[in-house]
Amino acid sequence: MSNQAKYDSLRETFESFCYQDFHYSLENDEFFASFDFVLSPSSNLDRSETERKNLQQVTFKPYFRIPARSFYHWDEIPKPLLDNLVFHIGMIELISYWKIACPKKVIIMPFALDDEQVKWWKKLYFNGLGEFFYVNGIKTDIKEFMTLTSCRPERSGVETSPAYNLLHERTLIPVGGGKDSVVTLELLKNRMPAIPLIINPRGATNECVAAAGFTEEQTAIVKRTLDPTMLRMNAEGYLNGHTPFSAMLAFYTILLGFATKSKYIALSNESSANEPTVPDTEINHQYSKSVAFENDFRHYVAKYIDADIQYFSFLRPLNELQIAKLFSRAKDYHKVFKSCNAGSKTDSWCGKCPKCMFTWLALSPFITRKELSDIFGKDLLIDNDLRPILDQLDGSVEVKPFECVGTVGEVRACVNDILQHDDNLKDTILDGVAKTDDLTVADYIAQFDEGNNLPTIFKNILKEGLNA
Repeated sequence: MSNQAKYDSLRETFESFCYQDFHYSLENDEFFASFDFVLSPSSNLDRSETERKNLQQVTFKPYFRIPARSFYHWDEIPKPLLDNLVFHIGMIELISYWKIACPKKVIIMPFALDDEQVKWWKKLYFNGLGEFFYVNGIKTDIKEFMTLTSCRPERSGVETSPAYNLLHERTLIPVGGGKDSVVTLELLKNRMPAIPLIINPRGATNECVAAAGFTEEQTAIVKRTLDPTMLRMNAEGYLNGHTPFSAMLAFYTILLGFATKSKYIALSNESSANEPTVPDTEINHQYSKSVAFENDFRHYVAKYIDADIQYFSFLRPLNELQIAKLFSRAKDYHKVFKSCNAGSKTDSWCGKCPKCMFTWLALSPFITRKELSDIFGKDLLIDNDLRPILDQLDGSVEVKPFECVGTVGEVRACVNDILQHDDNLKDTILDGVAKTDDLTVADYIAQFDEGNNLPTIFKNILKEGLNA
Protein backbone atom coordinates (compact mmCIF):
# COMPACT_ATOMS: atom_id res chain seq x y z
CA MET A 1 0.00 0.00 0.00
CA SER A 2 1.34 3.46 -0.88
CA ASN A 3 1.65 6.04 1.88
CA GLN A 4 -1.01 8.13 0.13
CA ALA A 5 -3.40 5.17 0.28
CA LYS A 6 -2.41 4.54 3.89
CA TYR A 7 -3.00 8.22 4.70
CA ASP A 8 -6.46 8.13 3.10
CA SER A 9 -7.34 4.87 4.81
CA LEU A 10 -6.21 5.98 8.26
CA ARG A 11 -8.21 9.20 7.96
CA GLU A 12 -11.29 7.09 7.35
CA THR A 13 -10.42 4.69 10.16
CA PHE A 14 -9.76 7.36 12.78
CA GLU A 15 -12.23 10.17 13.15
CA SER A 16 -10.53 12.64 15.48
CA PHE A 17 -7.56 13.56 17.60
CA CYS A 18 -8.36 15.25 20.91
CA TYR A 19 -6.09 17.26 23.19
CA GLN A 20 -8.06 16.54 26.35
CA ASP A 21 -6.06 18.09 29.15
CA PHE A 22 -2.71 18.94 30.68
CA HIS A 23 -1.43 18.53 34.24
CA TYR A 24 1.55 19.86 36.14
CA SER A 25 2.98 19.76 39.64
CA LEU A 26 6.01 20.87 41.63
CA GLU A 27 7.53 18.30 43.97
CA ASN A 28 10.88 18.76 45.70
CA ASP A 29 11.42 21.72 43.37
CA GLU A 30 11.18 19.46 40.30
CA PHE A 31 8.58 20.57 37.76
CA PHE A 32 6.55 17.80 36.14
CA ALA A 33 3.94 18.15 33.37
CA SER A 34 1.93 15.66 31.29
CA PHE A 35 -0.67 15.71 28.53
CA ASP A 36 -3.74 13.65 27.67
CA PHE A 37 -4.19 12.97 23.95
CA VAL A 38 -6.82 10.64 22.48
CA LEU A 39 -7.02 9.22 18.96
CA SER A 40 -10.62 8.10 18.33
CA PRO A 41 -11.83 5.60 15.71
CA SER A 42 -14.54 6.46 13.25
CA SER A 43 -18.13 5.54 14.08
CA ASN A 44 -18.72 4.63 10.42
CA LEU A 45 -21.79 2.39 10.35
CA ASP A 46 -20.57 0.59 7.22
CA ARG A 47 -17.95 -1.29 9.21
CA SER A 48 -18.61 -4.82 10.35
CA GLU A 49 -19.26 -5.47 14.03
CA THR A 50 -15.87 -7.25 14.32
CA GLU A 51 -14.03 -4.30 12.80
CA ARG A 52 -15.78 -1.89 15.17
CA LYS A 53 -14.86 -4.01 18.19
CA ASN A 54 -11.21 -4.17 17.17
CA LEU A 55 -11.00 -0.41 16.78
CA GLN A 56 -10.55 1.28 20.11
CA GLN A 57 -9.52 4.68 21.33
CA VAL A 58 -5.76 5.15 21.56
CA THR A 59 -4.52 7.19 24.51
CA PHE A 60 -1.19 8.98 24.66
CA LYS A 61 0.27 10.47 27.83
CA PRO A 62 3.59 12.12 27.02
CA TYR A 63 5.31 14.04 29.80
CA PHE A 64 8.36 16.07 30.68
CA ARG A 65 10.15 17.01 33.85
CA ILE A 66 12.54 19.80 34.74
CA PRO A 67 15.00 18.89 37.51
CA ALA A 68 15.41 21.35 40.38
CA ARG A 69 17.86 24.22 40.09
CA SER A 70 18.51 27.18 42.36
CA PHE A 71 17.68 29.68 39.60
CA TYR A 72 14.03 28.63 39.13
CA HIS A 73 11.17 30.78 40.41
CA TRP A 74 8.15 28.57 39.76
CA ASP A 75 6.09 29.98 42.63
CA GLU A 76 6.40 33.52 41.27
CA ILE A 77 4.73 32.73 37.95
CA PRO A 78 1.01 33.59 38.16
CA LYS A 79 -1.06 30.42 37.84
CA PRO A 80 -3.05 31.61 34.78
CA LEU A 81 0.21 32.32 32.98
CA LEU A 82 1.73 28.97 33.99
CA ASP A 83 -1.45 27.21 32.80
CA ASN A 84 -1.11 28.98 29.48
CA LEU A 85 2.58 28.12 29.11
CA VAL A 86 2.08 24.41 29.75
CA PHE A 87 -1.04 24.32 27.57
CA HIS A 88 0.96 25.67 24.64
CA ILE A 89 3.66 23.02 25.03
CA GLY A 90 0.86 20.48 24.64
CA MET A 91 -0.26 22.25 21.47
CA ILE A 92 3.13 21.66 19.83
CA GLU A 93 3.66 18.18 21.32
CA LEU A 94 0.39 16.90 19.80
CA ILE A 95 1.76 17.14 16.25
CA SER A 96 4.00 14.10 16.80
CA TYR A 97 0.97 12.05 17.80
CA TRP A 98 -1.53 13.40 15.27
CA LYS A 99 0.72 12.41 12.36
CA ILE A 100 0.39 8.70 13.26
CA ALA A 101 -3.03 8.58 11.58
CA CYS A 102 -3.63 12.19 10.42
CA PRO A 103 -7.34 12.30 11.36
CA LYS A 104 -9.32 15.10 9.78
CA LYS A 105 -10.59 16.54 13.06
CA VAL A 106 -8.39 17.96 15.82
CA ILE A 107 -10.24 19.02 18.97
CA ILE A 108 -8.64 21.24 21.62
CA MET A 109 -10.33 20.88 25.02
CA PRO A 110 -8.31 22.80 27.67
CA PHE A 111 -8.70 26.33 26.25
CA ALA A 112 -10.58 28.18 23.57
CA LEU A 113 -8.65 29.36 20.51
CA ASP A 114 -9.74 32.39 18.52
CA ASP A 115 -9.80 32.44 14.72
CA GLU A 116 -6.32 33.94 14.46
CA GLN A 117 -4.87 31.23 16.70
CA VAL A 118 -6.55 28.49 14.68
CA LYS A 119 -5.07 29.93 11.49
CA TRP A 120 -1.65 30.28 13.14
CA TRP A 121 -1.55 26.71 14.39
CA LYS A 122 -2.75 25.25 11.09
CA LYS A 123 0.03 27.13 9.31
CA LEU A 124 2.64 25.81 11.74
CA TYR A 125 1.38 22.23 11.57
CA PHE A 126 1.16 22.24 7.78
CA ASN A 127 4.53 23.89 7.08
CA GLY A 128 6.21 22.02 9.92
CA LEU A 129 4.99 18.77 8.36
CA GLY A 130 6.00 19.80 4.83
CA GLU A 131 8.85 17.29 4.80
CA PHE A 132 6.61 14.59 6.32
CA PHE A 133 4.06 15.00 3.51
CA TYR A 134 6.71 15.25 0.77
CA VAL A 135 8.82 12.25 1.83
CA ASN A 136 5.72 10.09 2.33
CA GLY A 137 4.31 11.13 -1.06
CA ILE A 138 1.15 12.52 0.53
CA LYS A 139 -0.73 15.15 -1.46
CA THR A 140 -2.87 17.54 0.59
CA ASP A 141 -3.22 21.26 1.23
CA ILE A 142 -3.50 23.59 4.22
CA LYS A 143 -7.29 23.78 3.97
CA GLU A 144 -7.89 20.04 3.61
CA PHE A 145 -5.35 18.37 5.91
CA MET A 146 -7.21 19.07 9.17
CA THR A 147 -9.94 21.07 10.87
CA LEU A 148 -8.99 22.58 14.21
CA THR A 149 -11.71 23.34 16.74
CA SER A 150 -11.62 24.21 20.42
CA CYS A 151 -14.10 23.74 23.24
CA ARG A 152 -14.79 25.48 26.54
CA PRO A 153 -15.23 29.01 25.20
CA GLU A 154 -15.42 30.24 28.80
CA ARG A 155 -11.67 29.51 29.12
CA SER A 156 -9.64 31.70 26.85
CA GLY A 157 -6.01 30.71 26.38
CA VAL A 158 -4.98 34.36 26.34
CA GLU A 159 -3.18 35.29 29.52
CA THR A 160 -0.82 38.13 28.75
CA SER A 161 0.92 39.25 31.89
CA PRO A 162 1.98 42.89 32.05
CA ALA A 163 1.97 42.57 35.84
CA TYR A 164 4.68 39.92 35.65
CA ASN A 165 7.44 42.38 34.89
CA LEU A 166 10.21 40.75 36.86
CA LEU A 167 12.19 39.37 33.91
CA HIS A 168 15.89 40.11 34.24
CA GLU A 169 18.57 41.05 31.73
CA ARG A 170 19.49 37.40 31.46
CA THR A 171 19.76 35.12 28.40
CA LEU A 172 18.60 31.55 28.04
CA ILE A 173 20.72 29.72 25.42
CA PRO A 174 19.48 26.38 24.04
CA VAL A 175 22.42 24.05 23.38
CA GLY A 176 22.20 21.21 20.88
CA GLY A 177 25.81 20.05 20.91
CA GLY A 178 26.71 21.42 17.46
CA LYS A 179 28.90 24.29 16.32
CA ASP A 180 26.12 26.90 16.15
CA SER A 181 25.08 26.93 19.80
CA VAL A 182 28.77 26.79 20.75
CA VAL A 183 29.32 30.09 18.94
CA THR A 184 26.37 31.66 20.73
CA LEU A 185 27.62 30.41 24.10
CA GLU A 186 31.13 31.69 23.49
CA LEU A 187 30.07 35.16 22.37
CA LEU A 188 27.49 35.72 25.12
CA LYS A 189 28.74 33.94 28.24
CA ASN A 190 31.17 36.67 29.33
CA ARG A 191 29.06 39.62 28.22
CA MET A 192 25.83 39.04 30.14
CA PRO A 193 24.28 36.59 32.61
CA ALA A 194 23.44 33.40 30.72
CA ILE A 195 21.89 30.01 31.40
CA PRO A 196 22.43 27.10 28.99
CA LEU A 197 19.34 24.98 28.26
CA ILE A 198 19.47 21.34 27.16
CA ILE A 199 16.53 19.15 26.17
CA ASN A 200 17.34 15.46 26.79
CA PRO A 201 21.08 15.79 27.51
CA ARG A 202 23.62 13.62 25.71
CA GLY A 203 27.40 13.51 25.65
CA ALA A 204 27.96 16.34 23.16
CA THR A 205 25.54 18.77 24.82
CA ASN A 206 26.97 18.10 28.27
CA GLU A 207 30.57 18.40 27.10
CA CYS A 208 29.93 21.60 25.15
CA VAL A 209 28.32 23.23 28.19
CA ALA A 210 31.22 22.05 30.36
CA ALA A 211 33.75 23.42 27.85
CA ALA A 212 31.96 26.76 28.11
CA GLY A 213 32.57 26.73 31.85
CA PHE A 214 29.08 25.83 33.10
CA THR A 215 28.41 23.09 35.63
CA GLU A 216 25.37 20.80 35.53
CA GLU A 217 23.79 22.82 38.35
CA GLN A 218 24.20 25.98 36.26
CA THR A 219 22.37 24.39 33.31
CA ALA A 220 18.60 24.20 32.76
CA ILE A 221 17.59 20.70 31.71
CA VAL A 222 14.33 19.36 30.30
CA LYS A 223 13.82 15.61 30.24
CA ARG A 224 11.14 14.98 27.62
CA THR A 225 9.56 11.53 27.27
CA LEU A 226 7.62 10.18 24.29
CA ASP A 227 4.65 7.92 24.89
CA PRO A 228 5.66 4.28 24.22
CA THR A 229 2.34 3.66 22.45
CA MET A 230 3.38 6.10 19.74
CA LEU A 231 6.73 4.34 19.35
CA ARG A 232 4.96 0.99 19.10
CA MET A 233 2.54 2.27 16.45
CA ASN A 234 5.45 3.70 14.47
CA ALA A 235 7.07 0.26 14.52
CA GLU A 236 3.78 -1.31 13.41
CA GLY A 237 3.73 0.74 10.22
CA TYR A 238 1.57 3.74 11.02
CA LEU A 239 2.60 7.00 9.39
CA ASN A 240 5.87 8.48 10.60
CA GLY A 241 8.29 11.22 9.64
CA HIS A 242 9.83 14.57 10.44
CA THR A 243 8.18 17.01 12.85
CA PRO A 244 9.31 20.60 13.60
CA PHE A 245 11.56 20.05 16.62
CA SER A 246 12.67 23.68 16.74
CA ALA A 247 9.05 24.84 17.10
CA MET A 248 8.65 22.45 20.01
CA LEU A 249 11.88 23.83 21.49
CA ALA A 250 10.54 27.37 21.09
CA PHE A 251 7.56 26.77 23.38
CA TYR A 252 9.73 25.03 25.97
CA THR A 253 12.10 28.01 26.00
CA ILE A 254 9.24 30.39 26.80
CA LEU A 255 8.30 28.28 29.83
CA LEU A 256 11.94 28.14 30.95
CA GLY A 257 12.36 31.84 30.28
CA PHE A 258 9.71 32.69 32.87
CA ALA A 259 10.94 30.02 35.29
CA THR A 260 14.46 31.52 35.22
CA LYS A 261 13.28 35.14 34.90
CA SER A 262 15.26 35.44 31.66
CA LYS A 263 14.10 38.22 29.39
CA TYR A 264 16.05 36.97 26.37
CA ILE A 265 15.99 33.62 24.60
CA ALA A 266 18.86 33.40 22.13
CA LEU A 267 18.56 30.65 19.53
CA SER A 268 21.39 29.78 17.14
CA ASN A 269 19.60 29.59 13.77
CA GLU A 270 21.44 31.13 10.82
CA SER A 271 20.22 32.96 7.74
CA SER A 272 20.93 29.87 5.63
CA ALA A 273 18.00 28.09 7.30
CA ASN A 274 15.63 30.20 5.20
CA GLU A 275 16.45 28.35 1.95
CA PRO A 276 13.81 25.73 0.98
CA THR A 277 14.95 22.12 0.84
CA VAL A 278 12.86 21.54 -2.30
CA PRO A 279 13.46 24.38 -4.79
CA ASP A 280 10.51 26.60 -5.75
CA THR A 281 8.39 25.31 -2.85
CA GLU A 282 7.88 26.14 0.81
CA ILE A 283 9.04 22.66 1.83
CA ASN A 284 11.93 23.28 4.21
CA HIS A 285 13.46 20.77 6.61
CA GLN A 286 14.46 23.79 8.67
CA TYR A 287 11.08 25.57 8.53
CA SER A 288 10.89 26.09 12.29
CA LYS A 289 14.44 27.48 12.21
CA SER A 290 13.55 30.00 9.50
CA VAL A 291 13.04 33.71 10.04
CA ALA A 292 9.47 33.26 8.77
CA PHE A 293 8.65 30.99 11.71
CA GLU A 294 10.61 33.21 14.10
CA ASN A 295 8.57 36.26 13.08
CA ASP A 296 5.30 34.34 13.40
CA PHE A 297 6.30 32.95 16.78
CA ARG A 298 7.32 36.33 18.19
CA HIS A 299 3.99 37.83 17.13
CA TYR A 300 2.04 34.92 18.63
CA VAL A 301 3.90 35.02 21.96
CA ALA A 302 3.47 38.79 22.27
CA LYS A 303 -0.29 38.55 21.69
CA TYR A 304 -1.23 35.30 23.40
CA ILE A 305 1.40 34.73 26.09
CA ASP A 306 3.55 37.72 27.07
CA ALA A 307 4.88 40.80 25.31
CA ASP A 308 7.99 41.28 27.47
CA ILE A 309 9.94 38.08 26.83
CA GLN A 310 12.15 38.25 23.73
CA TYR A 311 12.72 35.21 21.48
CA PHE A 312 15.19 35.58 18.61
CA SER A 313 18.05 33.85 16.86
CA PHE A 314 21.35 35.40 17.84
CA LEU A 315 23.04 34.03 14.70
CA ARG A 316 20.29 35.05 12.25
CA PRO A 317 22.43 37.78 10.62
CA LEU A 318 25.14 35.21 9.81
CA ASN A 319 25.51 32.53 7.18
CA GLU A 320 27.00 29.09 7.78
CA LEU A 321 30.51 30.10 6.72
CA GLN A 322 30.65 33.01 9.16
CA ILE A 323 29.52 30.68 11.94
CA ALA A 324 32.14 28.12 10.89
CA LYS A 325 34.85 30.79 11.01
CA LEU A 326 33.82 31.85 14.51
CA PHE A 327 33.67 28.21 15.62
CA SER A 328 37.13 27.49 14.23
CA ARG A 329 38.55 29.80 16.92
CA ALA A 330 36.84 27.88 19.72
CA LYS A 331 39.34 25.03 19.82
CA ASP A 332 38.25 23.76 23.23
CA TYR A 333 35.09 22.46 21.57
CA HIS A 334 36.60 20.80 18.50
CA LYS A 335 36.86 17.37 20.11
CA VAL A 336 33.47 17.43 21.87
CA PHE A 337 30.92 19.00 19.52
CA LYS A 338 28.71 16.74 17.40
CA SER A 339 26.26 17.79 14.68
CA CYS A 340 25.50 14.35 13.25
CA ASN A 341 21.90 13.20 13.76
CA ALA A 342 22.66 9.66 12.57
CA GLY A 343 25.32 9.30 15.25
CA SER A 344 23.44 11.08 18.03
CA LYS A 345 22.57 7.87 19.90
CA THR A 346 26.23 6.88 20.11
CA ASP A 347 27.41 10.49 20.39
CA SER A 348 29.65 10.17 17.36
CA TRP A 349 30.13 11.32 13.77
CA CYS A 350 28.78 8.66 11.43
CA GLY A 351 30.91 10.01 8.57
CA LYS A 352 28.29 8.92 6.04
CA CYS A 353 25.47 11.47 6.16
CA PRO A 354 24.77 14.90 4.65
CA LYS A 355 25.25 16.60 8.03
CA CYS A 356 28.76 15.19 8.40
CA MET A 357 29.64 16.09 4.81
CA PHE A 358 28.31 19.62 5.09
CA THR A 359 29.95 20.30 8.45
CA TRP A 360 33.29 19.17 7.00
CA LEU A 361 32.88 21.43 3.98
CA ALA A 362 31.79 24.46 6.02
CA LEU A 363 34.79 24.16 8.32
CA SER A 364 37.31 23.37 5.57
CA PRO A 365 38.27 27.00 4.77
CA PHE A 366 39.23 27.54 8.42
CA ILE A 367 40.46 24.18 9.76
CA THR A 368 43.10 22.03 8.05
CA ARG A 369 42.20 18.76 6.37
CA LYS A 370 44.35 16.90 8.91
CA GLU A 371 42.54 18.53 11.83
CA LEU A 372 39.16 17.77 10.25
CA SER A 373 40.19 14.14 9.82
CA ASP A 374 41.02 14.03 13.53
CA ILE A 375 37.62 15.52 14.43
CA PHE A 376 35.59 13.18 12.22
CA GLY A 377 37.75 10.11 12.71
CA LYS A 378 38.53 9.83 9.00
CA ASP A 379 39.13 11.87 5.85
CA LEU A 380 35.68 12.38 4.35
CA LEU A 381 37.13 13.52 1.04
CA ILE A 382 38.43 10.03 0.24
CA ASP A 383 35.09 8.29 0.90
CA ASN A 384 33.57 7.83 -2.58
CA ASP A 385 30.24 6.85 -1.03
CA LEU A 386 29.82 10.52 -0.14
CA ARG A 387 29.89 11.73 -3.76
CA PRO A 388 26.08 11.41 -4.22
CA ILE A 389 25.61 13.41 -1.03
CA LEU A 390 27.97 16.08 -2.32
CA ASP A 391 25.85 16.25 -5.48
CA GLN A 392 22.78 16.91 -3.34
CA LEU A 393 24.54 19.58 -1.31
CA ASP A 394 26.05 21.50 -4.23
CA GLY A 395 22.87 21.58 -6.32
CA SER A 396 23.97 19.01 -8.91
CA VAL A 397 20.64 17.32 -8.19
CA GLU A 398 17.45 19.25 -7.57
CA VAL A 399 16.49 18.41 -3.99
CA LYS A 400 18.80 19.14 -1.07
CA PRO A 401 19.15 16.58 1.73
CA PHE A 402 16.47 16.80 4.40
CA GLU A 403 18.98 17.84 7.01
CA CYS A 404 20.06 21.07 8.70
CA VAL A 405 22.64 22.01 6.08
CA GLY A 406 23.71 25.24 4.41
CA THR A 407 22.76 26.70 1.09
CA VAL A 408 23.89 25.44 -2.30
CA GLY A 409 25.91 28.63 -2.75
CA GLU A 410 27.76 28.14 0.53
CA VAL A 411 28.65 24.57 -0.40
CA ARG A 412 29.96 25.64 -3.80
CA ALA A 413 32.07 28.36 -2.21
CA CYS A 414 33.68 25.80 0.10
CA VAL A 415 34.26 23.32 -2.73
CA ASN A 416 35.89 26.06 -4.81
CA ASP A 417 38.08 26.96 -1.84
CA ILE A 418 39.27 23.35 -1.47
CA LEU A 419 39.92 23.09 -5.21
CA GLN A 420 42.02 26.25 -5.06
CA HIS A 421 44.08 25.42 -1.99
CA ASP A 422 44.36 21.62 -1.78
CA ASP A 423 46.79 19.99 -4.24
CA ASN A 424 46.09 16.47 -3.04
CA LEU A 425 42.66 15.73 -4.46
CA LYS A 426 43.45 12.77 -6.74
CA ASP A 427 41.10 9.85 -6.05
CA THR A 428 38.93 11.99 -3.78
CA ILE A 429 35.27 12.91 -4.21
CA LEU A 430 36.48 16.23 -5.65
CA ASP A 431 38.73 14.62 -8.25
CA GLY A 432 37.61 16.01 -11.61
CA VAL A 433 35.18 18.52 -10.10
CA ALA A 434 35.37 21.90 -11.82
CA LYS A 435 35.25 25.25 -10.07
CA THR A 436 32.00 27.17 -10.41
CA ASP A 437 31.44 30.88 -10.86
CA ASP A 438 29.84 31.47 -7.48
CA LEU A 439 30.41 33.77 -4.53
CA THR A 440 33.68 33.09 -2.72
CA VAL A 441 34.20 32.26 0.93
CA ALA A 442 35.43 35.85 1.38
CA ASP A 443 32.17 37.15 -0.12
CA TYR A 444 30.15 35.18 2.40
CA ILE A 445 32.36 36.27 5.31
CA ALA A 446 31.62 39.91 4.45
CA GLN A 447 27.82 39.53 4.65
CA PHE A 448 25.47 40.60 7.46
CA ASP A 449 21.77 39.83 7.06
CA GLU A 450 19.66 42.69 8.41
CA GLY A 451 16.49 40.57 8.34
CA ASN A 452 16.74 39.68 12.02
CA ASN A 453 15.14 40.36 15.40
CA LEU A 454 18.25 41.00 17.49
CA PRO A 455 18.01 43.66 20.19
CA THR A 456 20.73 46.28 19.71
CA ILE A 457 22.98 44.98 22.49
CA PHE A 458 23.08 41.52 20.90
CA LYS A 459 23.71 42.89 17.44
CA ASN A 460 26.68 44.85 18.77
CA ILE A 461 28.11 41.77 20.52
CA LEU A 462 27.79 39.76 17.30
CA LYS A 463 29.51 42.42 15.21
CA GLU A 464 32.33 42.66 17.76
CA GLY A 465 32.79 38.90 17.54
CA LEU A 466 32.94 39.00 13.75
CA ASN A 467 35.50 41.78 13.78
CA ALA A 468 37.70 40.26 16.49
